Amino acid sequence: MTRSVLFLFALLTAWTFNAKAENTDYSKYYTGLPVELKQASLPTIPGNTVNIKDFGGIGDGITLNTEAFRKAISSLVKQGGGRLVVPFGVWLTGPIQMKSNIELHVEKNAIIYFSPDKSLYVDKEGKASRVDACIRATRCQNIAITGEGIIDGNGAQWRPVKRSKVSDVEWKAFKEMGGEELDNGSLWYPFNLKSGYRNIADNAKKQEGMRNDLVRFINCENLYFSGVTFQNAPRFHVHPLNCRNIIIDGITVRCPWNAQNGDAIDLSDCHQALIVNSIVDAGDDGLCMKSGKAKQDAVANGCEDILIENNTVYHAHGGFVIGSEDVCGMTRIVVRNCRFAGTDTGLRFKSSIGRGGKTKDLYISNIVMSDIAQQAIVFQCNYENKHAGATSPEAKPEKVEFVPEFTDIHISNVICRGARTAIAAQGIEGHNCVHGIDIQSSSFVFTHQATDIDSNTAQIDLKNVVFEKDVNK
Repeated sequence: MTRSVLFLFALLTAWTFNAKAENTDYSKYYTGLPVELKQASLPTIPGNTVNIKDFGGIGDGITLNTEAFRKAISSLVKQGGGRLVVPFGVWLTGPIQMKSNIELHVEKNAIIYFSPDKSLYVDKEGKASRVDACIRATRCQNIAITGEGIIDGNGAQWRPVKRSKVSDVEWKAFKEMGGEELDNGSLWYPFNLKSGYRNIADNAKKQEGMRNDLVRFINCENLYFSGVTFQNAPRFHVHPLNCRNIIIDGITVRCPWNAQNGDAIDLSDCHQALIVNSIVDAGDDGLCMKSGKAKQDAVANGCEDILIENNTVYHAHGGFVIGSEDVCGMTRIVVRNCRFAGTDTGLRFKSSIGRGGKTKDLYISNIVMSDIAQQAIVFQCNYENKHAGATSPEAKPEKVEFVPEFTDIHISNVICRGARTAIAAQGIEGHNCVHGIDIQSSSFVFTHQATDIDSNTAQIDLKNVVFEKDVNK
């Protein structure tokens, strides 16, 4: 081939991925916004395709396919990138390391099932405090996970279980796996299991602290998640960290309601993201924004230019959540046309001294909620991050720094039927933590309190807001 023909072929194959993305015009979501956002766009991935079977993969639920995944991805890398198809079957595997310009396509009747053998996930260099994520990438570009299949993190092999959160039948089932009961029988740990797979730490609590996420991409750009069900993570489910340009469309995230740290979709220090048409039913926060301390070489610090629209959250600690870390701040975030049914809280803003930053320029509208266990809307500035088995409050920072500030947040057209408290807010004495918040044109049916707002530390402006007590409860 001539050089010009090769160049044309490269352009055509790179364009193929965009055509496969159901010809979705993602710019349509950016119309009628209350603030201008930088738009997220699809990654560009070459049209080369390989099948996991071509590299010795066997989807019988018995054969370990870690090496087949590695070989298939390596083959695509040599071709400049492309699609790895995972067809019908149950594909048992250890951790999968994604590379630039790779699409992992999980077909409808395919399940990627991560092995219970914890030793497979231990960092080979021994430097990491946690094990490798089930699916991971660092400093890569153009990555996609697509399809209609399931990616299962087999999290019961990793997560501690609180006795207070399970029935007698469930508790018995966990004990039949083996494991270890600690803290006077209030916690069960998957340590010394009857399966025979070896422990990777010398005690249960240390091993619990090593568990990692189902999907964790660090310092990556141009990410696309579509159609796939992500379930049963050891810890968080879909977790881009310090990443830029992310589209999450039509995924399902699910785990038991009591799964410890079972966050669904966490954007940690991410810029330019779109989350649409997705379903969450999880054990911790649902749609969550986080921001840690600034990293000098990070692709992104803080959360900016994020649009969240047309999503459904069933169980979660919060439907839409900021925090608890927001050190580098949050700005230009729009949340609209979402449904929360059965979450612990609806719109949750949580942080504390040592974890805080400035969260501003947020616009939240057209949210419907039902059966909210606690607060429909809550601002909390004294959040304590407690791990499983913690018996004492989190140590307070020695310096008064990284103080949370929630301001310039605009909430409108929220309809909630059933919440213990409609709106709660509390700042910190001596600090201007919660101010410039307005809630408009909304209605709440509550069971205990309409509002629990500390007027000394939190300024919330209510306009055309209707409260009604549920007299039947």
